[in-house]
Amino acid sequence: MYSGPCSQIPRLPDNGRYWLKKGRVPLCLLADPAPDLVARADRDGLVHADIRVEEGRVRAVVPAGTAPCCGPGLHLDGGMVWPCPVDLHTHLDKAHLWPRAENPDGTFDSALATVRADAVLWNADDLEARMDFAVRAAYAHGTRAIRTHLDSGGGQAGISWGVFRRLRQRWAGRIELQAAALATPDVWLTGEGEALADRVAEVGGVYGGITFPHPALKTALVRAFTLAAERGLDLDFHVDESLSPDVHGLRLVAETAIATGFQGRTVCGHACALAVQSDSEVEATLAVVKEAGMTVVSLPMCNLYLQDRGAGRTPRRRGVTLMHEMRAAGIPIAVASDNVRDPFHGYGDLDMVETYTQAVRIAHLDRPHGDWPPCATTVPAMAMKLAWDGRISSGCPADLVLFRARFYSELLSRPQADRMVLRDGRLVDTRLPDYRELDGPLG
Repeated sequence: MYSGPCSQIPRLPDNGRYWLKKGRVPLCLLADPAPDLVARADRDGLVHADIRVEEGRVRAVVPAGTAPCCGPGLHLDGGMVWPCPVDLHTHLDKAHLWPRAENPDGTFDSALATVRADAVLWNADDLEARMDFAVRAAYAHGTRAIRTHLDSGGGQAGISWGVFRRLRQRWAGRIELQAAALATPDVWLTGEGEALADRVAEVGGVYGGITFPHPALKTALVRAFTLAAERGLDLDFHVDESLSPDVHGLRLVAETAIATGFQGRTVCGHACALAVQSDSEVEATLAVVKEAGMTVVSLPMCNLYLQDRGAGRTPRRRGVTLMHEMRAAGIPIAVASDNVRDPFHGYGDLDMVETYTQAVRIAHLDRPHGDWPPCATTVPAMAMKLAWDGRISSGCPADLVLFRARFYSELLSRPQADRMVLRDGRLVDTRLPDYRELDGPLG
Protein backbone atom coordinates (compact mmCIF):
# COMPACT_ATOMS: atom_id res chain seq x y z
CA MET A 1 0.00 0.00 0.00
CA TYR A 2 1.03 3.56 -0.69
CA SER A 3 1.03 6.21 2.03
CA GLY A 4 3.99 8.46 1.26
CA PRO A 5 4.33 11.80 -0.53
CA CYS A 6 2.89 11.87 -4.03
CA SER A 7 6.33 12.74 -5.43
CA GLN A 8 7.26 9.12 -4.68
CA ILE A 9 5.41 7.53 -7.57
CA PRO A 10 3.83 4.24 -6.50
CA ARG A 11 3.36 1.22 -8.69
CA LEU A 12 -0.21 0.26 -9.46
CA PRO A 13 -1.26 -3.33 -10.18
CA ASP A 14 -0.72 -4.30 -13.81
CA ASN A 15 -4.27 -5.62 -14.06
CA GLY A 16 -5.68 -2.16 -13.31
CA ARG A 17 -7.71 -3.35 -10.32
CA TYR A 18 -7.09 -1.65 -7.00
CA TRP A 19 -8.55 0.53 -4.26
CA LEU A 20 -7.93 4.19 -3.49
CA LYS A 21 -8.20 3.93 0.25
CA LYS A 22 -9.16 6.56 2.81
CA GLY A 23 -9.43 9.55 0.54
CA ARG A 24 -11.65 12.60 0.89
CA VAL A 25 -14.05 13.42 -1.96
CA PRO A 26 -16.18 16.59 -2.33
CA LEU A 27 -19.76 15.47 -1.80
CA CYS A 28 -20.89 17.84 -4.59
CA LEU A 29 -18.76 15.82 -7.04
CA LEU A 30 -20.37 12.48 -6.21
CA ALA A 31 -23.30 11.35 -8.35
CA ASP A 32 -26.14 9.88 -6.26
CA PRO A 33 -24.04 9.20 -3.14
CA ALA A 34 -25.37 6.57 -0.76
CA PRO A 35 -26.98 7.85 2.46
CA ASP A 36 -24.17 6.46 4.59
CA LEU A 37 -21.71 8.56 2.57
CA VAL A 38 -23.82 11.70 2.83
CA ALA A 39 -24.06 11.26 6.58
CA ARG A 40 -20.27 11.32 6.87
CA ALA A 41 -19.78 14.68 5.13
CA ASP A 42 -17.96 17.33 7.14
CA ARG A 43 -18.92 21.01 7.27
CA ASP A 44 -17.09 21.68 4.00
CA GLY A 45 -18.84 18.81 2.26
CA LEU A 46 -15.92 16.39 2.20
CA VAL A 47 -16.64 12.67 2.46
CA HIS A 48 -14.12 10.10 3.75
CA ALA A 49 -14.34 7.31 1.16
CA ASP A 50 -12.70 4.32 -0.51
CA ILE A 51 -12.85 4.14 -4.31
CA ARG A 52 -12.61 0.93 -6.32
CA VAL A 53 -10.91 1.15 -9.73
CA GLU A 54 -11.16 -1.61 -12.31
CA GLU A 55 -9.92 -1.52 -15.91
CA GLY A 56 -9.96 2.25 -16.22
CA ARG A 57 -13.27 2.88 -14.47
CA VAL A 58 -14.54 3.64 -11.01
CA ARG A 59 -16.59 0.67 -9.87
CA ALA A 60 -17.56 1.68 -6.33
CA VAL A 61 -17.44 4.60 -3.91
CA VAL A 62 -17.95 3.40 -0.34
CA PRO A 63 -17.37 4.73 3.18
CA ALA A 64 -13.72 4.74 4.19
CA GLY A 65 -12.66 1.49 5.83
CA THR A 66 -14.91 -0.63 3.63
CA ALA A 67 -12.15 -1.67 1.22
CA PRO A 68 -10.32 -4.90 2.03
CA CYS A 69 -7.47 -4.00 4.36
CA CYS A 70 -4.95 -6.16 2.53
CA GLY A 71 -6.13 -5.65 -1.05
CA PRO A 72 -3.94 -3.88 -3.61
CA GLY A 73 -4.23 -0.12 -3.74
CA LEU A 74 -3.08 3.32 -2.67
CA HIS A 75 -3.57 4.48 0.91
CA LEU A 76 -4.29 8.20 0.50
CA ASP A 77 -4.06 9.04 4.19
CA GLY A 78 -7.07 11.34 3.96
CA GLY A 79 -5.89 13.11 0.78
CA MET A 80 -8.51 14.69 -1.44
CA VAL A 81 -9.72 13.04 -4.66
CA TRP A 82 -11.18 15.14 -7.47
CA PRO A 83 -12.29 14.29 -10.98
CA CYS A 84 -9.93 15.68 -13.60
CA PRO A 85 -11.02 19.27 -14.28
CA VAL A 86 -12.27 20.87 -17.50
CA ASP A 87 -11.02 24.20 -18.91
CA LEU A 88 -13.92 25.88 -20.71
CA HIS A 89 -12.29 29.09 -21.98
CA THR A 90 -8.72 29.31 -23.27
CA HIS A 91 -6.76 30.84 -26.17
CA LEU A 92 -4.26 28.22 -27.27
CA ASP A 93 -3.40 30.18 -30.41
CA LYS A 94 -2.04 33.05 -28.30
CA ALA A 95 -0.37 30.91 -25.65
CA HIS A 96 3.27 31.68 -24.74
CA LEU A 97 3.65 34.73 -26.97
CA TRP A 98 5.10 36.76 -24.08
CA PRO A 99 8.83 36.23 -24.81
CA ARG A 100 8.45 38.01 -28.15
CA ALA A 101 5.26 40.03 -27.60
CA GLU A 102 5.09 41.63 -24.17
CA ASN A 103 2.21 43.95 -23.35
CA PRO A 104 4.01 47.30 -22.94
CA ASP A 105 1.67 48.73 -20.29
CA GLY A 106 -0.62 45.84 -19.31
CA THR A 107 -3.80 47.42 -20.69
CA PHE A 108 -6.50 45.81 -22.81
CA ASP A 109 -5.94 48.17 -25.76
CA SER A 110 -2.21 47.43 -25.76
CA ALA A 111 -2.93 43.70 -25.63
CA LEU A 112 -5.09 44.00 -28.75
CA ALA A 113 -2.49 46.04 -30.60
CA THR A 114 0.37 43.74 -29.61
CA VAL A 115 -1.47 40.60 -30.72
CA ARG A 116 -2.47 42.17 -34.03
CA ALA A 117 1.15 43.09 -34.73
CA ASP A 118 2.42 39.63 -33.77
CA ALA A 119 -0.21 37.71 -35.76
CA VAL A 120 1.84 38.07 -38.95
CA LEU A 121 4.08 35.35 -37.46
CA TRP A 122 1.24 32.91 -36.82
CA ASN A 123 2.10 30.32 -39.44
CA ALA A 124 1.27 26.66 -38.93
CA ASP A 125 4.62 25.73 -37.41
CA ASP A 126 4.56 28.59 -34.91
CA LEU A 127 0.99 27.89 -33.85
CA GLU A 128 1.48 24.15 -33.55
CA ALA A 129 4.58 24.47 -31.37
CA ARG A 130 2.96 26.88 -28.92
CA MET A 131 -0.44 25.18 -28.82
CA ASP A 132 0.99 21.70 -28.30
CA PHE A 133 3.27 22.97 -25.54
CA ALA A 134 0.27 24.48 -23.75
CA VAL A 135 -1.77 21.27 -24.07
CA ARG A 136 1.11 19.19 -22.71
CA ALA A 137 1.25 21.39 -19.62
CA ALA A 138 -2.51 21.16 -19.14
CA TYR A 139 -2.39 17.37 -19.43
CA ALA A 140 0.40 17.12 -16.86
CA HIS A 141 -1.63 19.28 -14.49
CA GLY A 142 -4.59 16.90 -14.85
CA THR A 143 -6.96 18.65 -17.27
CA ARG A 144 -9.07 16.28 -19.37
CA ALA A 145 -10.84 18.69 -21.75
CA ILE A 146 -10.17 22.16 -23.15
CA ARG A 147 -12.18 24.60 -25.23
CA THR A 148 -9.99 27.07 -27.07
CA HIS A 149 -11.08 30.19 -28.90
CA LEU A 150 -9.36 30.69 -32.26
CA ASP A 151 -8.91 34.08 -33.88
CA SER A 152 -10.85 33.53 -37.10
CA GLY A 153 -10.74 36.73 -39.12
CA GLY A 154 -9.39 36.85 -42.65
CA GLY A 155 -6.78 34.35 -43.76
CA GLN A 156 -5.89 33.31 -40.22
CA ALA A 157 -8.95 31.06 -39.98
CA GLY A 158 -7.63 28.55 -42.49
CA ILE A 159 -4.27 28.29 -40.74
CA SER A 160 -5.53 28.12 -37.16
CA TRP A 161 -8.39 25.69 -37.75
CA GLY A 162 -6.09 23.40 -39.75
CA VAL A 163 -3.57 23.33 -36.89
CA PHE A 164 -6.38 22.70 -34.42
CA ARG A 165 -7.59 19.65 -36.35
CA ARG A 166 -4.11 18.10 -36.26
CA LEU A 167 -3.71 18.91 -32.58
CA ARG A 168 -7.07 17.39 -31.72
CA GLN A 169 -6.22 14.19 -33.57
CA ARG A 170 -2.82 13.95 -31.87
CA TRP A 171 -4.35 14.33 -28.40
CA ALA A 172 -7.41 12.14 -28.97
CA GLY A 173 -7.97 9.85 -26.02
CA ARG A 174 -5.94 12.03 -23.66
CA ILE A 175 -7.44 15.54 -23.78
CA GLU A 176 -10.71 16.31 -25.53
CA LEU A 177 -10.22 19.53 -27.50
CA GLN A 178 -12.97 21.84 -28.73
CA ALA A 179 -12.53 25.02 -30.74
CA ALA A 180 -14.75 28.12 -30.77
CA ALA A 181 -14.57 30.73 -33.52
CA LEU A 182 -13.50 34.16 -32.31
CA ALA A 183 -15.00 36.62 -34.79
CA THR A 184 -16.46 40.14 -34.68
CA PRO A 185 -19.97 41.41 -35.48
CA ASP A 186 -18.69 42.72 -38.84
CA VAL A 187 -17.71 39.16 -39.79
CA TRP A 188 -21.04 37.63 -38.75
CA LEU A 189 -22.87 40.03 -41.08
CA THR A 190 -20.90 39.11 -44.21
CA GLY A 191 -20.26 36.15 -46.44
CA GLU A 192 -17.06 35.62 -44.49
CA GLY A 193 -19.19 34.86 -41.43
CA GLU A 194 -21.18 32.27 -43.34
CA ALA A 195 -18.02 30.64 -44.69
CA LEU A 196 -16.60 30.58 -41.16
CA ALA A 197 -19.75 28.89 -39.88
CA ASP A 198 -19.32 26.21 -42.55
CA ARG A 199 -15.70 25.72 -41.52
CA VAL A 200 -16.69 25.42 -37.86
CA ALA A 201 -19.40 22.88 -38.72
CA GLU A 202 -16.94 20.81 -40.75
CA VAL A 203 -14.61 20.58 -37.74
CA GLY A 204 -17.41 20.06 -35.21
CA GLY A 205 -16.60 23.30 -33.43
CA VAL A 206 -18.50 26.11 -31.75
CA TYR A 207 -19.53 29.39 -33.40
CA GLY A 208 -19.38 32.83 -31.80
CA GLY A 209 -17.05 35.70 -31.15
CA ILE A 210 -16.86 39.06 -29.41
CA THR A 211 -19.63 41.49 -28.53
CA PHE A 212 -18.73 45.15 -28.11
CA PRO A 213 -20.50 48.46 -28.77
CA HIS A 214 -21.36 48.28 -32.48
CA PRO A 215 -24.11 50.07 -34.42
CA ALA A 216 -25.45 46.79 -35.81
CA LEU A 217 -24.78 44.53 -32.80
CA LYS A 218 -28.38 43.35 -32.40
CA THR A 219 -28.65 42.46 -36.08
CA ALA A 220 -25.25 40.80 -36.02
CA LEU A 221 -26.19 38.68 -33.02
CA VAL A 222 -29.36 37.48 -34.73
CA ARG A 223 -27.22 36.54 -37.72
CA ALA A 224 -24.74 34.64 -35.53
CA PHE A 225 -27.54 32.70 -33.85
CA THR A 226 -29.13 31.96 -37.24
CA LEU A 227 -25.89 30.69 -38.76
CA ALA A 228 -25.32 28.47 -35.74
CA ALA A 229 -28.88 27.13 -35.66
CA GLU A 230 -28.83 26.26 -39.36
CA ARG A 231 -25.77 24.10 -38.80
CA GLY A 232 -26.62 22.68 -35.38
CA LEU A 233 -23.75 24.52 -33.70
CA ASP A 234 -23.43 25.74 -30.14
CA LEU A 235 -22.35 29.33 -29.42
CA ASP A 236 -19.68 30.93 -27.26
CA PHE A 237 -19.25 34.69 -26.84
CA HIS A 238 -16.86 37.11 -25.15
CA VAL A 239 -19.10 39.74 -23.52
CA ASP A 240 -18.64 42.97 -21.58
CA GLU A 241 -14.92 42.64 -20.95
CA SER A 242 -14.72 46.16 -19.60
CA LEU A 243 -15.68 48.21 -16.55
CA SER A 244 -18.12 50.43 -18.39
CA PRO A 245 -21.62 50.31 -16.87
CA ASP A 246 -23.03 51.11 -20.31
CA VAL A 247 -22.25 47.81 -22.05
CA HIS A 248 -24.92 45.10 -22.02
CA GLY A 249 -23.62 42.37 -24.28
CA LEU A 250 -24.54 39.58 -21.86
CA ARG A 251 -28.16 40.70 -21.77
CA LEU A 252 -28.30 41.15 -25.56
CA VAL A 253 -26.99 37.64 -26.14
CA ALA A 254 -29.57 36.20 -23.75
CA GLU A 255 -32.41 38.21 -25.31
CA THR A 256 -31.34 37.04 -28.78
CA ALA A 257 -31.23 33.42 -27.67
CA ILE A 258 -34.80 33.73 -26.41
CA ALA A 259 -36.09 35.70 -29.40
CA THR A 260 -34.64 33.26 -31.93
CA GLY A 261 -35.72 30.18 -30.00
CA PHE A 262 -32.15 28.88 -30.11
CA GLN A 263 -31.94 25.24 -29.04
CA GLY A 264 -28.19 24.86 -28.70
CA ARG A 265 -25.88 25.62 -25.77
CA THR A 266 -24.77 29.21 -25.28
CA VAL A 267 -21.75 30.16 -23.17
CA CYS A 268 -20.67 33.71 -22.35
CA GLY A 269 -17.30 34.61 -20.88
CA HIS A 270 -16.09 37.57 -18.81
CA ALA A 271 -19.21 39.71 -18.07
CA CYS A 272 -16.98 42.10 -16.10
CA ALA A 273 -19.35 45.05 -16.47
CA LEU A 274 -21.94 43.46 -14.18
CA ALA A 275 -19.66 44.31 -11.26
CA VAL A 276 -20.16 48.06 -11.84
CA GLN A 277 -23.85 48.12 -12.79
CA SER A 278 -26.78 48.96 -10.55
CA ASP A 279 -28.68 46.31 -8.64
CA SER A 280 -31.69 46.78 -10.90
CA GLU A 281 -29.57 46.33 -14.02
CA VAL A 282 -27.98 43.21 -12.57
CA GLU A 283 -31.33 41.70 -11.60
CA ALA A 284 -32.77 42.33 -15.06
CA THR A 285 -29.75 40.81 -16.78
CA LEU A 286 -29.58 37.73 -14.58
CA ALA A 287 -33.28 37.06 -15.06
CA VAL A 288 -32.98 36.95 -18.83
CA VAL A 289 -29.74 34.92 -18.69
CA LYS A 290 -31.51 32.38 -16.50
CA GLU A 291 -34.48 32.26 -18.88
CA ALA A 292 -32.17 31.70 -21.83
CA GLY A 293 -30.50 28.74 -20.08
CA MET A 294 -27.00 30.08 -20.66
CA THR A 295 -23.75 29.22 -18.91
CA VAL A 296 -21.38 31.98 -17.81
CA VAL A 297 -17.65 31.51 -17.33
CA SER A 298 -15.54 33.78 -15.15
CA LEU A 299 -11.88 34.35 -16.03
CA PRO A 300 -10.62 35.81 -12.76
CA MET A 301 -6.87 35.77 -13.36
CA CYS A 302 -6.93 37.44 -16.77
CA ASN A 303 -9.53 40.00 -15.70
CA LEU A 304 -7.48 40.93 -12.65
CA TYR A 305 -4.49 41.42 -14.94
CA LEU A 306 -6.23 43.76 -17.39
CA GLN A 307 -9.07 45.55 -15.64
CA ASP A 308 -8.69 48.97 -13.98
CA ARG A 309 -4.99 49.08 -14.82
CA GLY A 310 -3.25 52.44 -14.87
CA ALA A 311 0.34 53.52 -14.61
CA GLY A 312 1.38 54.37 -11.06
CA ARG A 313 -1.97 53.58 -9.43
CA THR A 314 -3.36 50.63 -7.51
CA PRO A 315 -6.42 49.05 -9.16
CA ARG A 316 -9.69 49.55 -7.28
CA ARG A 317 -12.19 47.66 -9.44
CA ARG A 318 -11.13 44.13 -10.31
CA GLY A 319 -13.65 43.14 -12.98
CA VAL A 320 -14.64 39.72 -11.65
CA THR A 321 -18.20 38.91 -12.60
CA LEU A 322 -20.96 38.27 -10.06
CA MET A 323 -20.45 34.58 -9.41
CA HIS A 324 -22.39 34.37 -6.15
CA GLU A 325 -25.39 36.19 -7.56
CA MET A 326 -25.42 33.99 -10.66
CA ARG A 327 -25.26 30.83 -8.63
CA ALA A 328 -28.06 32.04 -6.39
CA ALA A 329 -30.13 32.76 -9.51
CA GLY A 330 -29.62 29.22 -10.79
CA ILE A 331 -27.27 30.19 -13.62
CA PRO A 332 -24.48 27.66 -14.27
CA ILE A 333 -21.18 29.41 -13.54
CA ALA A 334 -17.71 28.11 -14.38
CA VAL A 335 -14.13 29.33 -13.98
CA ALA A 336 -11.44 28.90 -16.62
CA SER A 337 -7.83 29.79 -17.41
CA ASP A 338 -8.29 32.17 -20.36
CA ASN A 339 -4.95 33.44 -21.68
CA VAL A 340 -1.52 32.15 -20.60
CA ARG A 341 1.75 34.07 -21.00
CA ASP A 342 0.50 36.38 -23.72
CA PRO A 343 -0.34 40.10 -23.97
CA PHE A 344 -3.77 39.60 -22.37
CA HIS A 345 -2.35 37.80 -19.33
CA GLY A 346 1.35 37.59 -18.67
CA TYR A 347 1.20 34.51 -16.43
CA GLY A 348 -0.49 31.11 -16.03
CA ASP A 349 0.08 27.55 -17.24
CA LEU A 350 -3.38 26.10 -18.01
CA ASP A 351 -3.44 24.61 -14.52
CA MET A 352 -7.07 24.40 -13.43
CA VAL A 353 -6.01 23.75 -9.84
CA GLU A 354 -4.32 27.15 -9.84
CA THR A 355 -7.33 28.71 -11.58
CA TYR A 356 -9.72 27.29 -9.01
CA THR A 357 -7.48 28.30 -6.11
CA GLN A 358 -7.20 31.87 -7.34
CA ALA A 359 -10.94 32.05 -8.02
CA VAL A 360 -11.67 30.98 -4.44
CA ARG A 361 -9.38 33.69 -3.08
CA ILE A 362 -10.51 36.41 -5.47
CA ALA A 363 -14.27 35.82 -5.45
CA HIS A 364 -14.66 34.41 -1.92
CA LEU A 365 -15.83 30.99 -3.09
CA ASP A 366 -15.89 29.68 0.46
CA ARG A 367 -17.96 29.67 3.63
CA PRO A 368 -18.74 26.94 2.71
CA HIS A 369 -16.13 25.71 0.27
CA GLY A 370 -18.24 22.72 -0.64
CA ASP A 371 -20.60 24.62 -2.94
CA TRP A 372 -18.02 25.54 -5.57
CA PRO A 373 -15.89 22.63 -6.96
CA PRO A 374 -18.42 22.02 -9.80
CA CYS A 375 -17.38 25.34 -11.37
CA ALA A 376 -14.09 23.71 -12.43
CA THR A 377 -15.45 20.25 -13.24
CA THR A 378 -19.14 19.49 -13.75
CA VAL A 379 -20.38 22.87 -15.03
CA PRO A 380 -17.77 23.19 -17.81
CA ALA A 381 -18.16 19.51 -18.71
CA MET A 382 -21.89 20.00 -19.24
CA ALA A 383 -21.36 23.22 -21.19
CA MET A 384 -19.02 21.32 -23.53
CA LYS A 385 -21.45 18.38 -23.78
CA LEU A 386 -18.79 15.92 -22.69
CA ALA A 387 -19.76 12.28 -22.32
CA TRP A 388 -18.87 12.41 -18.60
CA ASP A 389 -20.18 15.28 -16.49
CA GLY A 390 -17.31 15.03 -14.01
CA ARG A 391 -19.20 13.55 -11.07
CA ILE A 392 -17.64 10.45 -9.57
CA SER A 393 -19.83 7.37 -9.54
CA SER A 394 -19.77 3.68 -10.34
CA GLY A 395 -18.98 3.30 -14.03
CA CYS A 396 -17.39 6.72 -14.59
CA PRO A 397 -13.88 7.02 -16.03
CA ALA A 398 -11.08 6.73 -13.49
CA ASP A 399 -9.80 10.16 -14.53
CA LEU A 400 -8.89 11.54 -11.13
CA VAL A 401 -6.52 13.93 -9.40
CA LEU A 402 -5.10 12.71 -6.08
CA PHE A 403 -3.85 15.28 -3.60
CA ARG A 404 -1.87 14.98 -0.41
CA ALA A 405 -3.95 17.93 0.81
CA ARG A 406 -6.70 16.66 3.11
CA PHE A 407 -8.82 19.78 3.52
CA TYR A 408 -9.55 22.93 1.54
CA SER A 409 -7.28 24.92 3.86
CA GLU A 410 -4.43 22.69 2.67
CA LEU A 411 -5.52 22.38 -0.96
CA LEU A 412 -5.80 26.14 -1.44
CA SER A 413 -2.62 27.10 0.40
CA ARG A 414 0.06 25.36 -1.68
CA PRO A 415 0.58 24.86 -5.43
CA GLN A 416 -0.16 21.10 -5.18
CA ALA A 417 2.89 20.29 -7.27
CA ASP A 418 2.93 16.81 -5.70
CA ARG A 419 -0.50 15.85 -7.04
CA MET A 420 -0.92 12.55 -8.85
CA VAL A 421 -3.06 12.28 -11.98
CA LEU A 422 -4.92 9.15 -13.06
CA ARG A 423 -6.24 8.75 -16.58
CA ASP A 424 -8.17 5.55 -17.26
CA GLY A 425 -6.93 4.41 -13.87
CA ARG A 426 -3.25 4.73 -14.78
CA LEU A 427 -0.74 7.24 -13.50
CA VAL A 428 0.21 10.07 -15.85
CA ASP A 429 3.68 11.55 -16.12
CA THR A 430 3.18 14.95 -14.46
CA ARG A 431 6.53 16.44 -15.48
CA LEU A 432 5.96 19.77 -17.19
CA PRO A 433 7.48 20.71 -20.57
CA ASP A 434 10.54 22.94 -20.42
CA TYR A 435 10.10 26.53 -21.64
CA ARG A 436 13.37 26.17 -23.54
CA GLU A 437 11.51 24.04 -26.08
CA LEU A 438 9.86 27.24 -27.28
CA ASP A 439 13.13 29.09 -27.89
CA GLY A 440 13.16 28.05 -31.54
CA PRO A 441 9.69 29.08 -32.76
CA LEU A 442 9.70 32.18 -30.58
CA GLY A 443 13.11 33.28 -31.73
